[in-house]
Amino acid sequence: MKVKITATRPSGSRGRYSPDSMDDNDGGSGASRADLLLARITVIPALLLASWLAVALPLLMAGIFRPWAAIPLYVPVAAVTLRFGLRAVRPTGLTMGRASWRPVAWLLVIAAAFGALQLVMCSQQIVVRRDPASYFNFATWLAGHGSLPIPQMRWAFGGGDGALTYGSPAFYQRGGVLVPQFMAGMPLTVTPGGWLGGPYATLAMMPLVGALALISFAGLAARLIGSRWAPVAALALGLTWPMMMISRSIYSETGALILMFGGVSLTLDAVRAGRRLPALLGGLSLGLTILVRIDGVRDVLPVVAFAGLLLALRRRVGLPLLAGLTAGVGAGLLEGFVMSRPYLHYLGASLYPLLLIAVAVVAASAVASLVIRRWGLPDLTRFRLPDLAVPATFAMLAFFAARPMLQTVRRVPNNPDDRVNASFIAALQRSQNLPLDPNRQYSELSLHWVAWYIGIPAVLLAAVGAAVVLRDLLRRRRTAWLLPYALIVWTTLATLWRPGITPDHPWASRRLIGMVIPGLLLLALWAVAWTARHARRFVPGRAATTGVAVVGALMILVPTAWASAPMAVTRTEEREVSQAQAMCRAIGPNASVLFIERVTGDRFAQLIRGMCGTPTARVRIAAGFKTAPENDVRRVIQKVVAAGRRPVLLGADSIDVEPYGRAERVFHVHTRRDASTLVSAPRGTWSLTINVWMTDPVYRG
Repeated sequence: MKVKITATRPSGSRGRYSPDSMDDNDGGSGASRADLLLARITVIPALLLASWLAVALPLLMAGIFRPWAAIPLYVPVAAVTLRFGLRAVRPTGLTMGRASWRPVAWLLVIAAAFGALQLVMCSQQIVVRRDPASYFNFATWLAGHGSLPIPQMRWAFGGGDGALTYGSPAFYQRGGVLVPQFMAGMPLTVTPGGWLGGPYATLAMMPLVGALALISFAGLAARLIGSRWAPVAALALGLTWPMMMISRSIYSETGALILMFGGVSLTLDAVRAGRRLPALLGGLSLGLTILVRIDGVRDVLPVVAFAGLLLALRRRVGLPLLAGLTAGVGAGLLEGFVMSRPYLHYLGASLYPLLLIAVAVVAASAVASLVIRRWGLPDLTRFRLPDLAVPATFAMLAFFAARPMLQTVRRVPNNPDDRVNASFIAALQRSQNLPLDPNRQYSELSLHWVAWYIGIPAVLLAAVGAAVVLRDLLRRRRTAWLLPYALIVWTTLATLWRPGITPDHPWASRRLIGMVIPGLLLLALWAVAWTARHARRFVPGRAATTGVAVVGALMILVPTAWASAPMAVTRTEEREVSQAQAMCRAIGPNASVLFIERVTGDRFAQLIRGMCGTPTARVRIAAGFKTAPENDVRRVIQKVVAAGRRPVLLGADSIDVEPYGRAERVFHVHTRRDASTLVSAPRGTWSLTINVWMTDPVYRG
């Protein structure tokens, strides 16, 4: 028997569609303009970002990613995308009582306040210690040159020398060029800031992106819970420390949030309206998450199954959704294998099995689509499957809560980067008086990590929401939740089982903010709204509903704000930009920079190459030594002078460079940085001091 998924409409709705329905072909003539505006402004960020990436990637691959080429192309592409993308948008969800503009106004206020706070607290992570600085230097190079790969400029060192290397962390040396480590999506997103205002504007792009991510998240909440919950959802996500963290520095997760939540909202609207082109744009937005972060390959797998279901049910939007998804994923993989291949090779142990899983999911979805098309959807109410939803959900929650008592996750290092991470974990263990176990990953604590940032009440409410929604989905109700629920549950379970990140916090929370924390907050808020609606059965009147909703929202907001409070108004990584600019002036023109000490080379090789426009190289250092051999350094100095350039030597201490000339400190920062805790929630920041000393030796033959 063939079954068609149909819309349901609550009695008395008079044109407003139910947020529990999957599609609604009503034009929305009776719906409020406020709801329609809310629906539109919450998908605009995804449409604009997808348009930008669609323009920027081909230009980058052609080597002409410059403002004179990108901006004239982007404006018409964005205009067309907005026109057709917004055609399918309908009012966001069920409104109780008379429609109001307040949700729209409050959402914009919350997003603006969030962006302003993050801008004031913006972190200047440009010295390469972790990913944000690597992304910054990637974007800085693109802003200045518009092409990849990065040349090594060996000519500036007399044609090179066997003692010299040119790579550094996140910038792989391959042949005669340097290849940035990460996917290009986020550097492409923030590069316009560099065009407009240099490094400060590049960093200032992130608070803007973070505010737009809140708007995208609120749009999905409005579609699934109701318009009045949109600002509450934005506030809940904005109060989490991981969301603040990824909006103060350059993290790939921030852009991925816009594409993911905006893409899901576009897809839901396209399905309801039966519009093909918006479905194509929704799929494109979801697929382009791979261009921003390679983990998107895993995250979008449920979209493949969803598109297969639409095709099986003969829905006209199924093929465009799949086509858009394929185009976005293809663009991301093309960029990865052409321009970021060393990074993908480093991730090979997990990436290639994931690609095989993706192929299996595509094949299984195709087979399932054919089966459903021929015989219809199976009756999942048989064998009382819906009744198992609640116990199964709480059993899974109990397993992850008890996992630390059942398992200790370890990983044996098998490459240089893993060995560096193991050394870092060992150092943290010693500093925090923990048992020395450098191979330990602490992944068994992943659910506890979530509770650190959003509180136990939110986790429990999310479990309630997940259980009830799953039960209703198995009964073919609340079908609008089908795609969002699949994405949330699939990504959450995969991430909790294997976070795949250095486990110090708040650094490791970036894995959670990609989908786990937003998804659980969405389910928790839905559980609050569901409970509030059912409260009328016991206490008549609107006061009961409002009271339950307020109390439930506070159970989520208060613990979240409390967890974030120690870090929310503390600046980190200050003065790095001004010090880097001063260092560039001190290095001066016609210089060839030689790093003769390991840590300084790790941190500043690409920064000076990109910001100062100065060729850099590192003199090899033997294991167990802090600085390079003096005979190698002097020989390279001679070759630089012979090439008609000024050799400039850099190290971390004056003693590193004094053998070659008068030492001068050219970079000094004493600031705060994010904490690094392993078994407890971060409750503050740690101090950070960085120095660079320089000498400008005069070769005397």
